[in-house]
Amino acid sequence: MPKKAEDTVMWFSLAVAIVLLLAKVTAAGLTGSSSIYSDAAESVVHLFAVAFAAWALRFSRKPADESHHYGHDKAAFLSSGFEGAMISVAAVLIIYDAVKQFFTGVAIEHLGVGAAITGGALVVNLVLGISLKSVGKKRSSMVLVSNGTHVLTDVWTSAAVLMALALYHFTGWPWWDPLIAIAAALNIMRSGWGLIRQSMSGLMDASDPVVENQIRELLDREATGSGLAYHNLRHRHSGRIQWVEFHLVFDDETSVRDAHHKATILEGLVADLLKPDGRVISHLEPKSAENRQEEWEKSPDSK
Repeated sequence: MPKKAEDTVMWFSLAVAIVLLLAKVTAAGLTGSSSIYSDAAESVVHLFAVAFAAWALRFSRKPADESHHYGHDKAAFLSSGFEGAMISVAAVLIIYDAVKQFFTGVAIEHLGVGAAITGGALVVNLVLGISLKSVGKKRSSMVLVSNGTHVLTDVWTSAAVLMALALYHFTGWPWWDPLIAIAAALNIMRSGWGLIRQSMSGLMDASDPVVENQIRELLDREATGSGLAYHNLRHRHSGRIQWVEFHLVFDDETSVRDAHHKATILEGLVADLLKPDGRVISHLEPKSAENRQEEWEKSPDSK
């Protein structure tokens, strides 16, 4: 899928965020509903998050340069963390306003208009969120996947608003509104912390156990079939690119030319496994040095 598709869906997400923010602010002003206000507050934060994600998407594509030899795609983790932080801030604002309504009272008006606007926003965000995550997964774009997660969080918020309005309409008990607003805020906060943890894992180069097992299965099969051994497998994900390195062990008599040829074949197989953005590096090692750890590889505590 071309990069143009990523740009299109991201800019569409930004345009939708602006339109829905205006709609929700209008609905909140008309109804006085705490839950609709919470939905609008989340949309304010969402707008800033989408704007940051749009910048991160473009910045992460910058090629490697003299200052950043591995490129700039870790900006995706910054975007994910920023979205998570913004979601969490929105949740705190929602809880604050809902608790305040317990003391100041609840007065809800124009239920029909509020429900219609909120329902429309829910449908639009549902379609947009699914599209963002779909394009993001196809392109291995954490920026789009995180933004899609945020948009789908907004869907749950809108669903909670509709539930609050329906319960108020059928029971006449106004306290459903702030109670459900708090419940929606706690769900928003859960999603926010999830994105923050994802961001921290990426920035700390956490490995993906599923991907690592796939790499090990391939190396176990292909290296063994070629009469080779391997160790020191390392894997990390920098936002878009999967980086892999490992040591390959050859007989001492193997020529550099033959060892390089076999290593290149294995590197290509691993890169194919990680398409479209796999980067693989192998270190050639003779059997006589297989279990020897170089001084520079030792941790400071072991020296």
